[in-house]
Amino acid sequence: MALTVIEHPLIQHKLSILRDQSTPTKLFKELVDEIAMLMAFEATRDLPLETVEIETPLERLQARRLSGYEPVLVPILRAGLGMVDGIRALVPSARVGHVGLYRDHDTLEPVEYYFKVPSDLAQRDVFVLDPMLATGGSAVDAITQLKKAGAVRIRFLCLVAAPEGVAKLEGAHPDVPIFAAALDRQLNDVGYILPGLGDAGDRLFGTR
Repeated sequence: MALTVIEHPLIQHKLSILRDQSTPTKLFKELVDEIAMLMAFEATRDLPLETVEIETPLERLQARRLSGYEPVLVPILRAGLGMVDGIRALVPSARVGHVGLYRDHDTLEPVEYYFKVPSDLAQRDVFVLDPMLATGGSAVDAITQLKKAGAVRIRFLCLVAAPEGVAKLEGAHPDVPIFAAALDRQLNDVGYILPGLGDAGDRLFGTR
């Protein structure tokens, strides 16, 4: 599946402020919420609909609503949590699972420490959330675990992606669409995206 870079002017404007090192924690979190919400419009474009009959104040109408089970948002802890509220503002009925991963600073490989998702993933659209797609290791591991748990329809959403991470994720899971607000230049020698926006988790939670 191809990478989709969402180049909407509002997303790009907010992303420029998000990248700025002088942006404070409170504003950073608000911007992540807003960008995630705007990205969700594109990422949910093909969710299935069903026809229902309703009564407007004037007449009966064949209207369309989301069909099937509510989607599941699966943030990769901890930074992925910052994207949940923005998307739930659009889809308040969405369930939320959690995948806990951290990156070993020596090997740059993901280490899993937590996994909790709904038991009926096969019936749901699953949105994996992580602000950064850097080496791709965490995304690949999270999606592998979700598929083992039954997930079939999976999308990956990030704010900023590196070519190396995109290539790794597409190679491991070619059936998973990737949505990003930006495709940056490269990774540096310690696995950070350039130009990037720094450590998203630290900037979200004020731990930098």
